[in-house]
Amino acid sequence: MTIVGVLHPGSMGAAVAAQVRSDGPGVLWCTAERSSATQQRAARHGLTAVRDLREVVDQADVILSICPPAHAEDVVAETAAHSFSGTYVDANAISPATMARVAAIAERGGATVVDGSIVGSPPSDSKSTRLYLSGPEVPVAAVAGLFDGSAVRTHALVGGVGRASALKLAYSSYQKTSRVLAAVSYALARDHGVEAELLDIASGRTASYLAETDYIPKVAARAWRWGPEMAEAAETLREAGLPAELAEASAAVMNRWDALRDSSLGVPEVLEQLHDKSAGTAD
Repeated sequence: MTIVGVLHPGSMGAAVAAQVRSDGPGVLWCTAERSSATQQRAARHGLTAVRDLREVVDQADVILSICPPAHAEDVVAETAAHSFSGTYVDANAISPATMARVAAIAERGGATVVDGSIVGSPPSDSKSTRLYLSGPEVPVAAVAGLFDGSAVRTHALVGGVGRASALKLAYSSYQKTSRVLAAVSYALARDHGVEAELLDIASGRTASYLAETDYIPKVAARAWRWGPEMAEAAETLREAGLPAELAEASAAVMNRWDALRDSSLGVPEVLEQLHDKSAGTAD
């Protein structure tokens, strides 16, 4: 019997924890310093309340950390301070570098670490969620087994801690930014009374650009003229009092492809040009 604890049950954490398949006392969570909204959410998802973190650490074999990314290191530090020696699963949207720090803290406390990343909406009877896992093979398999037959679909990644975190941020850097950019674009269109026309154009393009990798070299080959276009877009946004930073950043990315004007390179070569060759070099 594997006992699982969750820190701390927000909308995603509570929903994921509710999918754990266990013959034990249910998924534990600590009520100390948690809001009434959190307590109601935990009760709604059938989680088992205990008094404080010490009780979770003492009873749980596996702890799931699902919290805002800014708190990931604080949460693991609190857990390690109680010498948790089970499997610590950090399933937060953090960078591989942050994940390495989380792992070091957890391991100093005696835990085995599994890196996790959640992609999708909170799981429910009608929605499934992907949970990617990386780290030591046996603990990864054990964590995956907790969700067998549930609405959480687990995927083990080859490689160590950091792989799952890298995948999450590679995806979210596009997904979240594209949502924000869409809002800025519609705000600009609305200012000029052409939002209906913008929506009509967009409605004919239902595929995600993230899936169209073959188009990336075409973007690079046209960056010499698309970059200045984004600079013009940034100026237009600024004149309207709207955020211009996203358009400026897009222009800056395209500037790295200036030398590829009308080129016919493949995807790997084009992507390599995006790297800052001075990054990570020793002094």
